[in-house]
Amino acid sequence: MKETEEAIQQDTQAESVGSMNMKGIARRWLVNSLGIIFLILVVVVGVLSYVIRGSIYSSIQATLDGRSGELTNVFSGYGRSSSTEFNTVARNYVENFSDKEKMELMVFNSAGRILITSMGFEPDETQPMPDYEAALHSEDNFGTWTGSLTSGEKVMAVTRVVRNNMGSMVGAVRYVVSLEPAEHQVLMVIAFLCCMGALVILLVIISNYSFIRSILSPIKKIGDTAKRIAQGDFSARIEKSRDDELGVLCDTINEMAVELGTSEKMKNDFISSVSHELRTPLTAIKGWAETLTEIAGEDKETTDRGMGVIIRESERLSGLVEELLDFSRMQSGRMTLILEKIDILAELGEAVYMFSERAASEEKFLLYEEPEMLSPVMGDVNRLRQVFVNIIDNALKYTDKGGTISVIAQEEGGMIRIVISDTGCGIPAEHLPNVKKKFYKANQTVRGSGIGLALADEIMTLHNGSLEIESHEGIGTAVTISIPAMPTTPVLKPEEGKEQ
Repeated sequence: MKETEEAIQQDTQAESVGSMNMKGIARRWLVNSLGIIFLILVVVVGVLSYVIRGSIYSSIQATLDGRSGELTNVFSGYGRSSSTEFNTVARNYVENFSDKEKMELMVFNSAGRILITSMGFEPDETQPMPDYEAALHSEDNFGTWTGSLTSGEKVMAVTRVVRNNMGSMVGAVRYVVSLEPAEHQVLMVIAFLCCMGALVILLVIISNYSFIRSILSPIKKIGDTAKRIAQGDFSARIEKSRDDELGVLCDTINEMAVELGTSEKMKNDFISSVSHELRTPLTAIKGWAETLTEIAGEDKETTDRGMGVIIRESERLSGLVEELLDFSRMQSGRMTLILEKIDILAELGEAVYMFSERAASEEKFLLYEEPEMLSPVMGDVNRLRQVFVNIIDNALKYTDKGGTISVIAQEEGGMIRIVISDTGCGIPAEHLPNVKKKFYKANQTVRGSGIGLALADEIMTLHNGSLEIESHEGIGTAVTISIPAMPTTPVLKPEEGKEQ
């Protein structure tokens, strides 16, 4: 029952997410795309309707013009001398007019009265006839008009005035065509175009909906997997189904999960390592403090030995805490340098000397080839010493008894390079690219916090220098520290100064 309720809840959440997505991305996508397509279709339908309407009207106009042009032949030899003769010829023309079904024909006398029409009904002279008025006043005796009658019917009319040889009007002939069939034809075309536009919009909606669903479904999976990763499940992976932008996103999130998982493991290892590093000296300090309390100064040798251990372990704790504080400053970008002109050879020599006794006690050889002179550098004394100490300390930690640690310094091309090499266990090839990353430890059996090399690398970067590591497993490791040397200013002789 509980599993069923959980399944229903998950389905409800999935539907909620899908609904939210459809109300978001899908809605915006459909509205934007359909809005543009709708505007395009409206413009296309409007333009096509205008063109088709104009074409039909032009065809009707051409037909009327052709019919009116017949009057030149009909009245060429006769019918122009008098109104009576015109009336006779005009009646005969109306009676034999072949297109009575398509258009209405009207004949006017010289007084402007309608003599006869092809419809056979009593003519309505109250109807507007702007074409007749235009023909009366035009030089070519021709007038045309498109408009609506008093009944609301839309018509196109053409009037041709007939004049005698003296230029006097003997009559006029008017052709009238109803535009209702043409308007119906135009409406049919518009309706057809609208249906085609609706079909196009429907196809766009279906294709867009299918396309959006193909995007939203992977996005939902990506969102669910990202939520799992955010909750700490770094083993979650997204199954890539396509090699497109979504596929690249899936690969990126999967890589992010791997990196987060690695970082989480490194963080946990770091906490474990630091806890161990803190516990060891604290245990020694506590143990010797209890011992010294019990003997109450009765055994001077034991007291001196215990105090020495307490001092060393306290210094070790202080160094570890300082290292953690430096790491915190590095992470927050608050690590700063106090730059001054320093003798790097002296600082390097002091760092080597610090470890001479330790190397001897551990039966290891610490060799230092000190050059005669090195150019001064602009740097932070304490930070550079920290780098030297860290690298030499690592070399001693990873070198077995009888091994050798060598330190070589030289100046070349404006750079001072210090190479600290050892004959220790070396670093495996798969670990070498990561040893300078925070929390990373290639060898978990050796003490250390895993942030020393990261700090050293950051310090050298702040000095515009570099820290490079070359290592071969079972052979040894060489760390090269590079830092720019200060340019030397030539001292001019008095004679040279005078010449200038």
